[in-house]
Amino acid sequence: MNSKTIANGILRAVAILVGVVLFALFLYKIQSVLAYLAIAAVIALLGRPIVLFLRRRLKFPNTLAVVVTMVLMLSLFLGILALFIPLITEQGKNLSLLDIEDLKENINTLYLQTLEYFGATSGNVNELIEESHIEESMLKGLDLGFIPNFLNTFVNALSTFSVGLFSVLFISFFFLKDSKLLQNGLLIFVPDNKESNMVKSIDKINGLLSRYFAGILLQLFILFVIYTIALLIVGVENAIVIAFLCALFNIIPYVGPIIGGVIMITLTMTSFLGSDFSSVLLPKALYVFIGLVIGQLVDNFFSQPFIFSTSVKSHPLEIFLVIIIAGLLFGVVGMVVAVPGYTAIKVVLKEFLAENPFVKKLTKNL
Repeated sequence: MNSKTIANGILRAVAILVGVVLFALFLYKIQSVLAYLAIAAVIALLGRPIVLFLRRRLKFPNTLAVVVTMVLMLSLFLGILALFIPLITEQGKNLSLLDIEDLKENINTLYLQTLEYFGATSGNVNELIEESHIEESMLKGLDLGFIPNFLNTFVNALSTFSVGLFSVLFISFFFLKDSKLLQNGLLIFVPDNKESNMVKSIDKINGLLSRYFAGILLQLFILFVIYTIALLIVGVENAIVIAFLCALFNIIPYVGPIIGGVIMITLTMTSFLGSDFSSVLLPKALYVFIGLVIGQLVDNFFSQPFIFSTSVKSHPLEIFLVIIIAGLLFGVVGMVVAVPGYTAIKVVLKEFLAENPFVKKLTKNL
């Protein structure tokens, strides 16, 4: 091996490395488009049975079946959004009737009662309330300059959402109209002698992800029922809508339940604003918290193991590590797509590298 051969090898390795980096940068720059494609693929996966039913049972033309399916799914989405209008209206009414001075007094009293309970202070609580100035510290630095920034952020988010919604609907329409469109697009990057392997991989991925998304719907439904029961027992208005919203956050692994729990407890307390804090607000928040704990115990020890073991054929610990790594690399979006993406990678590896010892161990349950 002469110096020219070594130099060519080094240059080739550098070129490959640069190409990989540029390709990764390109994917990063078009991550929004990739997200639209992924969401559209999921919608197509969920809407495909409806299209087939309309075509085979009701003898609809393919295009008409797709249009009807899109209208049904869009109506369902808008109907879900409409459910939140009474909740927003009610919470706005509660906040408009809120007595700020009374709220400060309640917080101040709770703060001093907590200190007295743990022995951090002594004496009569009523006397300490008069001496305390916690409410003044809460109001320090109040600045209304955030309002224009908030409005700009809201307008930008609304425009981004509109573009995203249109893009997803447009892509979903063609995915539903031509079930082989995504498959044919992927086959462009596959050598001719490997096309059959890719087709088998896509069919396997569709089957696994169909069961996975069905399991996710079952998981959300179980949490929705538990949360609804807890909120109805406490007597929270719009309990069904709040339970649905908080259950929906569980789509985001690990972080979502925390966000949903905070929102549920906050909305519970704002539903009873004006009531006594220690005898009404705090007990009701505690009961809701117990319902949250029960829901998460059922989810962690029943729903998730069932979904991961029967749908994507992966061990819960394996899934946990994948979600954590994806979250560290790509944030919340990475956590959401970690399981479907990991499942697709495993299927492709098994189909193309079936003889590799590592791949054999990794995909032995598929």
